[in-house]
Amino acid sequence: MNYAELAPPYIRAIAPYQPGKPISELERELGISGIVKLASNENPLGCSPLAMKAMQEALKTIALYPDGNGFELKEALFKRYGVEHARIVLGNGSNDMLELAARAFLTVGDKAVYSDHAFAVYPLATQAVGATGVSVPAINFGHDLKAMLQAAVAQQAKLVFIANPNNPTGTFLSAAALLDFLRALPANILVVLDEAYNEYLPHENRYDSVAWLEEFPNLIVSRTFSKAYGLAGLRVGYAFAHAQVADMLNRVRQPFNVNSVAQAAAVAALQDEDFVRRTNELNRRGMEQITQGLRRLGLEYIPSYGNFVSFRIGDGTRMYRRLLELGVIVRPIAGYDMPDHLRVSIGTENENERFLSVLQQALEESK
Repeated sequence: MNYAELAPPYIRAIAPYQPGKPISELERELGISGIVKLASNENPLGCSPLAMKAMQEALKTIALYPDGNGFELKEALFKRYGVEHARIVLGNGSNDMLELAARAFLTVGDKAVYSDHAFAVYPLATQAVGATGVSVPAINFGHDLKAMLQAAVAQQAKLVFIANPNNPTGTFLSAAALLDFLRALPANILVVLDEAYNEYLPHENRYDSVAWLEEFPNLIVSRTFSKAYGLAGLRVGYAFAHAQVADMLNRVRQPFNVNSVAQAAAVAALQDEDFVRRTNELNRRGMEQITQGLRRLGLEYIPSYGNFVSFRIGDGTRMYRRLLELGVIVRPIAGYDMPDHLRVSIGTENENERFLSVLQQALEESK
């Protein structure tokens, strides 16, 4: 018997998300050591010392179930952003927020709109509930909000996913552009504004999307502690939304989806503004180092507002493999319809230099 046939057709049709392999696994496969991983947009500084201390303290009660309501983390978010507990949803990373939105509001026959070259979880979350994804062609690898608005209205979509900055392209939408989109969109279409890389935005590009919740009850703002806060291994994210929307998300949320260690670390991480500042400074210097190096090598890249940059390399799969053999992991993005690009995360100064050095070597070999 083919047990796959017991699953609905839309589940069988899913192409699973392919995460990057861990360093240890690749070192075993390739028989090399000292690999530098610049593939998953992780924080090269690690995490806040305050968060580390909080994790160690939380281990003392690890035999107990976590607070299923996440009171302390919600209180910390309330103190930071002024959003009431009833409008906060906690998730197992911000991926969880995206999937909760799809599970709560989409079903077979419904439609969700997103951009070409946008985060792979949007179509996966949509398809997993039997809904139909509508991918809108991008402009210069970024969201075409005008076309997305037209598609959402014409297709009678229920949900729109917007990433700002976008992964894997790093493109950015201004506050003015987003506000124009939200004001033109019918109120019965929900918008998930995915701000996983929000903390990396330069000060001159920052905007207060949380304040927009008062004007737009159809808005869901999704964020994560995985990137700038350095808690990727703990998987903790959150969303702000209208109380009625948050209530629906919480109805499909698993009761203990954020573990106690993650909650404690996130509360502490929010307090460590110095760590986030150092993270931003390192990222700014590293971005300049990487982009200068790419220019020196004559390679095109997409200007990025995140902690990564995507660059055109020709045969992305072949170059990815060669860089891997030389001890540097980057991210192939053919699955985003960008087979001639690779994405590299910003690392430490030494890691960035190692990447540029092996990239130059690989390019010279290919001549």
